[in-house]
Amino acid sequence: MASDALPAAVEPKKKGNVRFAFACAILASMTSILLGYDIGVMSGASLYIQKDLRISDTKVEVLTGILNVYSLIGSFAAGRTSDWIGRRLTIVLAAVIFFVGALLMGFSVNYGMLMFARFVAGIGVGYALMIAPVYTAEVSPSSARGFLTSFPEVFINFGILLGYVSNFAFARLSLKLGWRVMLGIGAGPSVLLGFMVLGMPESPRWLVMKGRLADAKVVLAKTSDSPEEAAERLADIKTAAGIPLDLDGDVVAVPNNEGASEEKRVWKELIFSPTSAMRHILISGIGIHFFQQASGIDAVVLYSPRVFKSAGITGDNRLLGTTVAVGATKTIFILVATFLLDRIGRRPLLLASTGGMIVSLVGLAAGLTVVSNHPDEKITWAIVLCIFCIMAYVAFFSIGLGPITWVYSSEIFPLHVRALGCSLGVALNRLTSGVISMTFLSLSKAITIGGAFFLFAGIASFAWVFFFTYLPETRGHTLEDMSQLFGSKAGAAEAHHDDDVAKEKKVEMAATN
Repeated sequence: MASDALPAAVEPKKKGNVRFAFACAILASMTSILLGYDIGVMSGASLYIQKDLRISDTKVEVLTGILNVYSLIGSFAAGRTSDWIGRRLTIVLAAVIFFVGALLMGFSVNYGMLMFARFVAGIGVGYALMIAPVYTAEVSPSSARGFLTSFPEVFINFGILLGYVSNFAFARLSLKLGWRVMLGIGAGPSVLLGFMVLGMPESPRWLVMKGRLADAKVVLAKTSDSPEEAAERLADIKTAAGIPLDLDGDVVAVPNNEGASEEKRVWKELIFSPTSAMRHILISGIGIHFFQQASGIDAVVLYSPRVFKSAGITGDNRLLGTTVAVGATKTIFILVATFLLDRIGRRPLLLASTGGMIVSLVGLAAGLTVVSNHPDEKITWAIVLCIFCIMAYVAFFSIGLGPITWVYSSEIFPLHVRALGCSLGVALNRLTSGVISMTFLSLSKAITIGGAFFLFAGIASFAWVFFFTYLPETRGHTLEDMSQLFGSKAGAAEAHHDDDVAKEKKVEMAATN
């Protein structure tokens, strides 16, 4: 009898709730398409922009990479905005800002207007990058958090692929029209996204931060694997927000949740006077963002047509077609990663991914060096090696470091500093990406293109050591457990004792509910 009752009472509830959380995660993560599309489309559009506007390589570098610097404004502003108006409306705001930026890029008549359009679009990208993983992590049950929180990276890759396809599709238009259509058509997805997101629920953690317990209970009931987990998650969030466990009601007062004093406390706890556990969390969160970009992914993605040209592939159609293959490879392997994050764990995937990237970068650097040293010869094996290593590099990146960066950084920060912590991580991510994007062509001229990728291989080696020695496994832990996980052994023991007491209260609370 018990076995007959189990599927009816428990399993459908779990599947239905995962589906609901899945739908919310997809809608939130679709904002990442905006960044992915811009990265992908600029790799090909920049070739035609340079011809049409007659600008130098330096201006191309700045135009291509400046969006990442501009996005710093959006990522920092998103932290405060998301705490003020909520995670959901912040996603809508990101879509609106990028929509305006994409239209401006499509109608740009000169370099100055194009740079201003990149500024507007960059702010929208910064908003999207910060808020998508935060919302997804906060709405996901712990059993599927890694799977669902990897979606932003999935949609970045899907956006990159769409950008590459756009390059290939519109390359046959006139020089003046082609690149403008490539950039302007990016406004389309943002309109659809803005309307779809309005049907999403608000983050339960933001609702609790605002004292809206009744609304939070409704969302938690829809996104938890069981009623008991929903009650436990609510108790965890109330504790993190400073609300007494025995305080209940539809709307309750939240202590120290507003004003400049709370903002100062957040900065003090995270930056100016952090505990050892908080310092560990901060370094881990911003460190993984730094190494994700410093290992050269944007150099490959943004300048893939130029890299393939350096490898000996000629002709616009061949260059753009091969670039589409890079986008397809990234998209396929990121989908594989989503199913492995909650089964294998973050650390094994991260270390295997980074190790594969190191080997691929060394192979690519060696192949490009051989091709560069024999400009008058077509060395087939070196060309094949370059193509294979580029495909292998993006595959290894997409199966580990790419998605895990967003998953890991969105789940390790405690509730009251999560918005600021994620904003700092995204800001460093975009700043590093901007530096790489705006210096790659100059770096390639200074130390050769092969030397540039040898440099990236060296940085990736440092990243592997950092991940191995500093980043603990977070799979299976609740968001509220992270301070204990990253703390000292003494602190963990004390927290464990406190956790036992808290769990007793949670059980009582779940029973009463």
